[in-house]
Amino acid sequence: MTTTEIVNTQHNKIHPHKFTLWIAIGSIIMMFAGLTSAFIVKGAQPEWETIEIPRPFYYSTLIILISSVTIQMALKAFKERRMSAYRRLISITAIAGIGFIVLQMVGFHKLWQTGTTFNGSGAGQFLYIIFGLHALHVLGGIIALLIMFFRAYSSKIRNYNPVSIELASIYWHFVDLLWVYLFVFFLWSV
Repeated sequence: MTTTEIVNTQHNKIHPHKFTLWIAIGSIIMMFAGLTSAFIVKGAQPEWETIEIPRPFYYSTLIILISSVTIQMALKAFKERRMSAYRRLISITAIAGIGFIVLQMVGFHKLWQTGTTFNGSGAGQFLYIIFGLHALHVLGGIIALLIMFFRAYSSKIRNYNPVSIELASIYWHFVDLLWVYLFVFFLWSV
């Protein structure tokens, strides 16, 4: 095998961290598919109670969609070594992620105020579990974003390897798409 063939073969392989991320994403998809399937099955029962989704969940959808754009722009800026733009965009993405979680908490609070609790029978229980689990996954993404934020502003770290930001971008787009799926699913189902 020539040196060129070895280099080409190495470029065609997926990075081990990306492979692991894709396996994790597959597992998360299966978990949420199971939960939404259970929602459909339980929704056919006669004692099922429907709910109205509070407005903060709509606003959080807008925020997470915007954050998906900003993280993609941050990735592009990083690859082009435009570090000031990267720092600004990764900061905006992290703030938007935190805003998403805050709006989710406001939405859950509004649900609770309307009497939608875990004690009821119906969509509210599933909404708390499914949206809550999604919020935990977003929180994991926010932790990654905050680590990248602090690295971006650190004078000690000068690593221009794009793998970390690529992983964060893939994961962030995933939780974004997952949220859109869950939100639309609940809008049509409740």
